[in-house]
Amino acid sequence: MLAQGPAISSDQFRKAFLEKFPWTEMCTTAEDAMMLRILIESHGAKRGVEVGGNVGYGAIGMGIGFERTGGHLYSVEIDPANVRTARKNLESVGLSSTVTVIEGDALKVLPTLEGGIDFVFIDALKPDYMKYYKALEPKLTRNAVVVADNVVVSARQMRDFLEYMQSSPNYDSVVIRASLHKNDGMLVAFKIK
Repeated sequence: MLAQGPAISSDQFRKAFLEKFPWTEMCTTAEDAMMLRILIESHGAKRGVEVGGNVGYGAIGMGIGFERTGGHLYSVEIDPANVRTARKNLESVGLSSTVTVIEGDALKVLPTLEGGIDFVFIDALKPDYMKYYKALEPKLTRNAVVVADNVVVSARQMRDFLEYMQSSPNYDSVVIRASLHKNDGMLVAFKIK
């Protein structure tokens, strides 16, 4: 439940909550989280999956986007303490009904998810990006947006994934830097077939 006084809007409360968030290097940067939100909103995404939710900072940004589109985000996180923290953070900003945090190993959870996925954000174990993606690919809609984090610094660890996404005729993709905070980048891909 969102705890706020009558003089503050939920947008103002959320902004203040994120500004005071106990951010760590494992969290999505503020600029990257805003880029994800913009992609969700501009695409009108309705069903998203986050692989590697950590403590929910990125899920809050994406959750706001899905709240605005009338969609839903499923955030998969393996660490039980992070799952508890993420759920608490999402509840604090009133996004519990928009974002579902699933505890478990993504390689076991992703095959169980229903199809119709039109947005994906991957930010978990770098050598497993291709495995995560292969579990999700059959469930993607045409015109799905796929975002993968840390593709500059960790490029060697995910070479198979990057080569696949950048050479497949089924995707248009680009590596962008929405934030220089981590001196890294994200691959953004659009499923054209």
